[in-house]
Amino acid sequence: MPAFLLEVGTEELPADFVNSALQQWQKLIPESLKQEFLASDSIEIYATPRRLAVLIKGLPTQQRDREEEIKGPPAKAAFKDGKPTKAAEGFARKQGVDLEALEVRETDKGEFVFVQKTTPGRKTTEILSELSRHWVDRLEGRRFMRWADGDLRFPRPIRWLVALWDDAVLPLEWVNGSETIQSDRASWGHRVLHPEPLSIPQATNYVEQLRSACVEVDPAIRRQRIAQGVRTIARTVGGYAEIPSDLLEEVINLVESPTAAIGQFDPQFLNLPPEVITTVMIAHQRYFPVRETQDSNGKLLPYFITVSNGDPAKSTIIAAGNERVIRARLADAQFFYDADCDEPLETYLPQLDAVTFQEDLGSLHDKVKRLMEIAEEIANQLDLTPQQREAIERAGLLCKVDLVSQMVYEFPELQGVMGEKYALASGESPEVARAIFEHYLPRGAKDVMPESLTGQVIGIADRADTLVGIFGLGMLPTGSSDPFALRRAANAILEIIWHANLGINLDDLLQQFSADFASNHTNKESPYPALQEFFLQRIRTLLQEELEIDYDLVKAVLGEGDREYAQRALKDVLDARDRAQFLQTIRNDRTLDTIYETVNRSTRLAAKGDLNTQELDPAAVVRPDLFEKSSEQRFYQALVELVPTTQAAQSERNYQLLVEGLAKIAPVVSDFFDGEDSVLVMDENPEIKQNRLNLLGLLRNHARSLADFGAIVKSVS
Repeated sequence: MPAFLLEVGTEELPADFVNSALQQWQKLIPESLKQEFLASDSIEIYATPRRLAVLIKGLPTQQRDREEEIKGPPAKAAFKDGKPTKAAEGFARKQGVDLEALEVRETDKGEFVFVQKTTPGRKTTEILSELSRHWVDRLEGRRFMRWADGDLRFPRPIRWLVALWDDAVLPLEWVNGSETIQSDRASWGHRVLHPEPLSIPQATNYVEQLRSACVEVDPAIRRQRIAQGVRTIARTVGGYAEIPSDLLEEVINLVESPTAAIGQFDPQFLNLPPEVITTVMIAHQRYFPVRETQDSNGKLLPYFITVSNGDPAKSTIIAAGNERVIRARLADAQFFYDADCDEPLETYLPQLDAVTFQEDLGSLHDKVKRLMEIAEEIANQLDLTPQQREAIERAGLLCKVDLVSQMVYEFPELQGVMGEKYALASGESPEVARAIFEHYLPRGAKDVMPESLTGQVIGIADRADTLVGIFGLGMLPTGSSDPFALRRAANAILEIIWHANLGINLDDLLQQFSADFASNHTNKESPYPALQEFFLQRIRTLLQEELEIDYDLVKAVLGEGDREYAQRALKDVLDARDRAQFLQTIRNDRTLDTIYETVNRSTRLAAKGDLNTQELDPAAVVRPDLFEKSSEQRFYQALVELVPTTQAAQSERNYQLLVEGLAKIAPVVSDFFDGEDSVLVMDENPEIKQNRLNLLGLLRNHARSLADFGAIVKSVS
């Protein structure tokens, strides 16, 4: 069966786009082929900095003919007095059939017109001609550009196009203003090692033909070659290469023929903090550091490894050029470090007044004052000791000072890192210094968490201030834009609280400091309602995606339009997490099944009454003198016995006690509904009816201590 090759040749593409395009095509191309009813044996997608390519093997020469049943207009609209109307004529014309081919059939929504239609299969080459441009046009990324005088958009200009159907050129023509890009079999090899054009005779020869021109189009093989080459060359100097995954992914898409080359720098620069050296290497120069041991915290050696896309025979020259570059960068870093250390960290505080945090929210110094107030309130909630409060206050005062240092100005990635270094050099306590670094953690998904209480409190306070201020200004994130990283900030607050099991009342914090914002900005409303909803959504997302809690169980914990549940979750996010995880556990071990029917049925009926959802005491709302059946008395007594169980479950946050209590009462409630002594809840006597609804309402209220059982979907065995 035939194979199809498409190669889109370009000027050097950004590395992040190459990786993104690979992922997009891996999803887009199979989906579009499936939509066109085209099966294949394999779909291989390749990419380098100068090309994107797909090789599809085992395609049919054309689609199969398809029998389709197409539904048309309602029969009453298609025929009047047995004669076809314009609606029927239009439907037949659109489908390319005669009126006699229309059939009337009964459906669950009435009679409709149908037509059985045979759609002839199109030639695969016709379909691929259309899909090829579609695959390019559908790619998404940042900083797309136009070139020449056309409207074609891509991250870099497209310079050639290869389209082969087996050994024949598939004619494609993409017009871009006055420029026309036509397909051919002519590709290009490596810029340095094979600068001549390359003719590809057959689609399936693509990978080998490019290799013969010194281009490895398979990113997986480039990854293997780079990792192996970097490790091997590190051993020549008695060291071990540090290979950060993000750097490796970037370098893969910067080269077409990778060669590892090792360089060295003056050992005197090893006196710099190692984070400075690795930041220069990794973030700025795309070099791999070399360490004394395999441990990522091992001592650095005065070497670096670069991956070249040039002539391997000139690796020594390439390394020497990179040595000159890193020498200059490290010399700059040494100058910045020495200059920053000339004065204690605290002396830089006044400079924060000159740095704007946000135009309407003031300077960084203003932000520091606000976050210290929030940190103080968190300390009050946690009932911290004077020594803990002192450390928090000092860390809060200094946490942003390194932002005005020369080092962080030049290397922003080192914020917090240098704050810790400079704090220690200034004689601050290790606890304060560590908190300056940790208050930025976590910096993103799957990052490490702050471990010190001081760092945790300052980190929460910093993010809470940002959220209150930006929300207060009405600059809420949208589906496609979150310039202040507010989702990440809210996620971090929740993750820190969960990680450290901090008993923080988040709802009170948001309410108090939202009110402070509104009082300081007379033309602005309190952002508290919007922040409530935002945090609830973040809790919902984290529970589902990070803790893998079922959707309906998350709804049961957070409530659906029930403010009591929402308020409770924000006041105690630890409890919300624990209840969600507990519900998932008892669902998985089937314990939930033993109480589900009882509680859910009671909850649905209790909604017809008006009992306060906080009430638990039967003596306060149930009149035994109105009982007509013994099942009512047994229900009442079981509820009396359940009260201390629920109270213990709430105070100890041990919901297993509650579930055991609910399981114990289940047979009693079942008799109340369906036993020999069962009752009709909706009795004609309004007092008896209300009395029975209160019994059910009390059971619902006990269950509400755990969750809203009305939101839970019954498990399917």
